[in-house]
Amino acid sequence: MTTRCYKYIGISLLVLCMSFTEREESSFTFVQLCDTQLGMGGYEHDVKSFRQAVKQINALQPDFVVICGDLVHNPTDSSYFDFKKIKAGFTMPCYCAPGNHDVGNIPNNASLRYYRKTIGKDYYEFQNKGYSFIVANSQLWKVNTEKESDKHDKWFKKTLQRQTRKQHPVFVIGHYPLYTVKSNEEEGYFNLPMPKRQELLSLFEENNVVAYLSGHTHKTVINNFEKIQLVSGETTSKNFDQNPLGFRVWKVTSDRIEQLFVALKD
Repeated sequence: MTTRCYKYIGISLLVLCMSFTEREESSFTFVQLCDTQLGMGGYEHDVKSFRQAVKQINALQPDFVVICGDLVHNPTDSSYFDFKKIKAGFTMPCYCAPGNHDVGNIPNNASLRYYRKTIGKDYYEFQNKGYSFIVANSQLWKVNTEKESDKHDKWFKKTLQRQTRKQHPVFVIGHYPLYTVKSNEEEGYFNLPMPKRQELLSLFEENNVVAYLSGHTHKTVINNFEKIQLVSGETTSKNFDQNPLGFRVWKVTSDRIEQLFVALKD
């Protein structure tokens, strides 16, 4: 065999190895928790189930965890203390989105200030292996809050467009689902207003959003809109559809994005 052939084989193997390594490095898993909501299903019950979720998730060793709002049922120093103490047990990063129980059905300066002081930012972004994750305050989409909603919307659009320029696939994390059954359904307690919903769906399509993760429904709601996965998962507090308590594990690879339910153990 000629030297040229050996070089060709060597280069081919190197390219193959590099391609395989890139695919492996871009693969990751993360967990979607919904409505830990300490106090919704009975305070001690919810504390225990949240602790069990932390234990099971740590055993799975995902890259990180997202909690899709309603961290507690009634936001007080005591309930937030318990929430943060249990959350600190994660052995990987945990990112929280605010829910209506955290900042109020009608947010105001006081409720937003309390959340930001006690928990942290109510909207922000982070990156993981070439993917962008944008955590939104969906309560500012549900209710037009003076100054805050406009500021949030400008930040959200700017952040989406910046990730598009980077050609990053995007996950959006919130609390309110955009809709529960049909994209043109009437507004109710469990979805967003129609004008905001249509605006967001258009933004998602235009800016490489691959999934929107939410909570709030206390039942499993999975929809697809133009190949965008819209998933409101099971809770660790109380489900309304009799499904077991638990969480969703998302697996991201170079060619697919999958998610599956994991029930809490007794």
